[in-house]
Amino acid sequence: MPDDVDRAQVVNEDFQAFVLQQQQAGREPGNYTGSVCLDCGDEIPTARRLAVPGCRRCINCQTLHEHWRL
Repeated sequence: MPDDVDRAQVVNEDFQAFVLQQQQAGREPGNYTGSVCLDCGDEIPTARRLAVPGCRRCINCQTLHEHWRL
């Protein structure tokens, strides 16, 4: 079971990857409007993007991300 330091490291790595992706795309980190999952690169379905504005992951990757953060 991961401890607090492990979870903090994962969150930090995710954030750094996100910021890098945003910089490469020429966008500010807080304004992600993409339709591609940050983790797997698959298209995020329109229904999910409408239901969760600003989502950065498809439902499968988000579920895994939340599971490992807990």
